[in-house]
This record gives sequence, structure tokens and C-alpha cells, in this order.
Amino acid sequence: FTSLRVSSLNRHVKTHSDEKCHVCHLCLKAFRTATLLHNHVNVHTGTRPYKCSDCDMAFVTSGELSRHRRYKHTLEKPFKCSVCKYSSVEASKMKLHIRSHTGERPYACDLCSYASKDAYKLKRHMITHSGEKPYACSVCPAKFTQSGTMKTHMLQKHGENVPKYQCPHCSTFIARKSDLGVHLRNLHSYMAVAIKCSYCEAVFHERYALIQHQKTHRNEKRFKCDQCSYACKQ
Repeated sequence: FTSLRVSSLNRHVKTHSDEKCHVCHLCLKAFRTATLLHNHVNVHTGTRPYKCSDCDMAFVTSGELSRHRRYKHTLEKPFKCSVCKYSSVEASKMKLHIRSHTGERPYACDLCSYASKDAYKLKRHMITHSGEKPYACSVCPAKFTQSGTMKTHMLQKHGENVPKYQCPHCSTFIARKSDLGVHLRNLHSYMAVAIKCSYCEAVFHERYALIQHQKTHRNEKRFKCDQCSYACKQ
């Protein structure tokens, strides 16, 4: 990290520290910087000082305002991949995308061999070990560890209460027609720019085909020791 301003450098250095000396007087939660604390207090008070100049929306932080303007008004995608033509509104999404090229899975489960490229998926996976079942069926007492399992249960066991829309291209059942449209656009629409498999040289113009292909690599031990016969998945 480099900066022309000492204040920016000092602010950046604090991101490497675990020290949290800025304490909220309302809930006693602590933060590394005064700016983070200020944004947090705005959430308590409902204050939204960052107003959009193109619509009536207002936000707690300047970052939220910038993200809103890119999504809704400017349609700017300033973060561009150096490997393919993908570009993103947010730096965090670009970071996740790059891992699809590198195969990096930094969030590893300490109870099994599962590893993920983002923290949310690891958190969702850990529920399978804890036995917690936060997703409850609205029709019967059944509970589930994953939202997807709960939706499948609803469709299979309570189909008369849930409208069924089956994808014409795969075996997926979806409760709402609008969600079916999203599914078709995200997974089954043709992409002019092909996406390369992160495990081999294969390329695909449909995201669903890529997902199905990558499942074939699931148990593949790609990392091989050059000194002996040992090989592993990650």
C-alpha cells in the first residue's frame, strides 16, 4: 500500500491492527477507527448523511452511496479482471472472481476437507457440523441446515401449497416464476465471452454447463508432490 498522504497511510496501518479503541456509547461495541465508529452510530440513530444526487436514496456510508450509484445510475464497473473480460462494481466481487482463476480456497473447514473461496459459504457449511437447523418449514415442524434443502422439502412434501416451476433446461424446481427467470438468465443464457474452467483448459458459453463440468473435478487430487507419490485436493 502506498499513499501521497500520511493520514491515509496511518488509516491503512490500523487495518493491520487488532486494537479497537473507539467504543460506541450506545452498545459498547468497539472499532479500529473513528470513521468506522461514526458509521456505526449512524446505524443506531438512523442518520443517512450521504444522499444520492440522482434519486431520493440516502446512505449511512460514502461506500454504500458509491456502490448504489454504480449499480443504479452510472453502471460503472471500475474493477477489471486481468485474465478475462470480467469486470465488477465492487472490489470484493473482483477478489472472489480472481479465485475462480487461481483455484484458491482460503476459507477451510477445520473439521473436514471442505474449503471455499468466500467466508459466507464456509459459514453455511459449518452448520452441517454443528447440527443447527435454522431453516424451518412453514407448513410442518421439519427443520433443515440449508435453505436449499428446505426449499426442496417444500416442493416435494407440500407441492400443493407451493407453485412449481421446473426449469426447461435442468432438473431444478423453483417456487416463483420471477425466480425462474433469474435462474434462466444466470445459468442458461448464452455468453458471448466464454468462461474457462479453473481446473483445466475447457471453456463454456453457459454457466450451468461450466458448473456441471467442474463437478467432475470435485474429487480430483490436482496437487502432486514432485518428490513422492503423494497428491491432495488443495
